[in-house]
Amino acid sequence: MTHEPDRPEAPDPAGPRRPARGRRRSRRPALALLLGAVLVAAAGIGLLWNTPGTPPPPGTGKGPGAAPGDGARGALPFDLPGTRQLRAGPHLVFAHYFPPFPLSLDDAPADRDYYTRNYLSVGGEGGKHAAYGGLLRDRPLPVAPSGGDYELTNMEREVRTARDAGIDGFSVDILTLSGPNWDRVRTLLRAAQAVDPGFKIMLMPDMAALDEGPEILADALATLAAAPAAFHLSDGRLVVSPFKAEAREAGWWKRVLDRLAARHGVRTALVPLFLDFRGHAEQFAPLSYGFSAWGNRSHTGQSGSAGNIDLAHRLGKRWIHSVAVQDARPNQGVYDEAGNTALLRTTWDDAIDDGADWVQLTTWNDYSESTHIAPSPHDGHAYLDLCSYYLTRFKTGRWPPIVRDTVYVTSRVQFAGNRKAARQRRLMEPRPGTATPRDTVEVLTFLTADATLDTTVGGVRQRDRVPAGVHPTLLPLRAGHSTATVTRGGHTTATVTTRYPVRTAVDVQDLQYYAVTSGRPAEAGHPG
Repeated sequence: MTHEPDRPEAPDPAGPRRPARGRRRSRRPALALLLGAVLVAAAGIGLLWNTPGTPPPPGTGKGPGAAPGDGARGALPFDLPGTRQLRAGPHLVFAHYFPPFPLSLDDAPADRDYYTRNYLSVGGEGGKHAAYGGLLRDRPLPVAPSGGDYELTNMEREVRTARDAGIDGFSVDILTLSGPNWDRVRTLLRAAQAVDPGFKIMLMPDMAALDEGPEILADALATLAAAPAAFHLSDGRLVVSPFKAEAREAGWWKRVLDRLAARHGVRTALVPLFLDFRGHAEQFAPLSYGFSAWGNRSHTGQSGSAGNIDLAHRLGKRWIHSVAVQDARPNQGVYDEAGNTALLRTTWDDAIDDGADWVQLTTWNDYSESTHIAPSPHDGHAYLDLCSYYLTRFKTGRWPPIVRDTVYVTSRVQFAGNRKAARQRRLMEPRPGTATPRDTVEVLTFLTADATLDTTVGGVRQRDRVPAGVHPTLLPLRAGHSTATVTRGGHTTATVTTRYPVRTAVDVQDLQYYAVTSGRPAEAGHPG
């Protein structure tokens, strides 16, 4: 459940939104370190949007036929095809957009904006998040204040960032039918149309939050359906993909569809997203164009993927596969073991190998659950860049050739078994059934040919011979920074050092995996 304080205060996204699936240091020296790191990251990663690999300013975006990777040509291990080529086939990729966390909540400088004051601080919002160490551990990549209609300006930036990574659109979480979150849904539709008419917004009413009747929901959806950016199939049907669709019976949804058709002339393609797909597929099949499931976030818990896709196809439905990077929820006291990038790679491989029709990246920007792939101070563009590689294969049917050695390093910044956090009373526990928590550094190499990988983790050095292609190397997590360097023929071809050190003593618990890539040197460094 959410509440919506008066503007410019942000809605509180705390609460059990995704029940089954599912540190910010506030001492003065640590807070100063955090703010400095955020501003350094913003300056280096494109606060002013003039750094290679970042979106251009509003009004100067590339047309839909341009190559999305033009600005980041050297950042990726491969050459990202142009938008027209990526959109030529039937496979679509959407990213789940969570309206409570836009790029800015108040158009203030990052060192004193709402995120810093209230969401990243243990004592933020009057101390309501103090028990679990503050609401968030990461945030959107800061942007400079822009004035005017800053929310539209910033959403245009997000659309460009997603589009330029090869994503086809956002599936927007509709939490309320009025107030700031509703306004952001409408703004997102405007932003998509302004930036790229081919970038579509799929409507996703959140049935874990909405309690209106079917007629009221239908009327609200009809107002959004009129926006040019609202996602319609080629036959004109509006795509509606409710989150936790099983919260209402199939008959309830038939009333929504009937109301849309009879009252508003809107034909609908229903694509329900379930928390329990197998238990509801047959019931919803007569109403549905496709199916999806939120899935789980354990890297060892993906064995049911092929069966889900097969069931959907046997029922004559399309399947939207959930691809995720991780899940850690301080406010709900639970986390899943993602296994560095193992969860991300596994869910992408399942979508590709098992014949998914579309993909939903879960999520673009839900920082309260640490599931975000959007650029952030802790991860830069690393997770988004990895998604660009896999979505190219998903959409074109061919693995793109690796043309540049590139290294991705992921690790936590504290040990999973550390049960002491100086400023946090309620700690996260592993979700029942998730993989066994592990303390590892993963060096994921994309290489044009065999090479030597030299690593230093917390001062301990290791040398390995690694093959061409994509290859993960796992190392024990140790306190301090980690560095990975690729050499071939006596020449260094890629090197990267983690931005944040692993610490043994912490103020708050932070069990998300941080990421860094050698492809974007401005995102690397030592903030402290």
